[in-house]
Amino acid sequence: MKRTSWFNVTSVTLGMAFLYLPIVLLVIYSFNASKLVTVWGGFSTQWYVELFRNEALLDAAWVTLRIALLSSTVATVLGTLAAIALVRHGRFRGRTLFSGMIYAPLVMPEVITGLSLLLLFVSIGFARGFWTIVLAHITFSMCFVAVVVQSRLVTFDRSLEEAALDLGCPPLKTFMVITLPLIAPGVIAGWMLAFTLSLDDLVIASFTSGPGATTLPMKIYSQVRLGVTPEINAVSTLLIGLVAIGVIAASLVTKRREVERERAERLAAAGD
Repeated sequence: MKRTSWFNVTSVTLGMAFLYLPIVLLVIYSFNASKLVTVWGGFSTQWYVELFRNEALLDAAWVTLRIALLSSTVATVLGTLAAIALVRHGRFRGRTLFSGMIYAPLVMPEVITGLSLLLLFVSIGFARGFWTIVLAHITFSMCFVAVVVQSRLVTFDRSLEEAALDLGCPPLKTFMVITLPLIAPGVIAGWMLAFTLSLDDLVIASFTSGPGATTLPMKIYSQVRLGVTPEINAVSTLLIGLVAIGVIAASLVTKRREVERERAERLAAAGD
């Protein structure tokens, strides 16, 4: 058994501190009574009260939440279908071009993606606003969903589908009853990733936004340029809490599905 070295412990500790200490400080100072974000003036929740009175931030948060929910849902559907096409249909004509188009946003700089989408919307006369941001987020998040779901499909036992088809189950019903529940952890993980990426996006939204469609990251960035306020700490803490709750919920759902699947396999083995 290998002994844990002090070098490894120190490296991990410093790495975790570098990643998470700024987040911890941000959460702590969101409860600061002082207007100076770097000077502790006592515990207070006044900035959360001020935040919920700030209509501009609340409107931006509502726009961001709607965009994230809509874009992540559509991206999950399209990404799942793309993953199924890549895994199940082998070497079809145009596969190289199709896979390249799917995975291009993974390696494409966000500035290039945002600028290209801006030029597209301008050339076709599509007024920039809420829907252009949604389309842009679907474009760059769909590839992440495809990668996650594809990794799940690669290890999928197709004998279960074949058994259902042999028993007369239609292909669509087989997918909905057999395939989708088994790949659900990957689909949920892809949705969570797309949702988080949409919440976090600043660059692409800046290129594709228009009047009345200011997202929360854009609003925060515009205010931070003039100086960090305690309200920014408060809204950032709420975002951290929202993402953390979503990740925990997805983990619990995935764990529960794994336990149910293992239980069903044990029952099936016992029946044999």
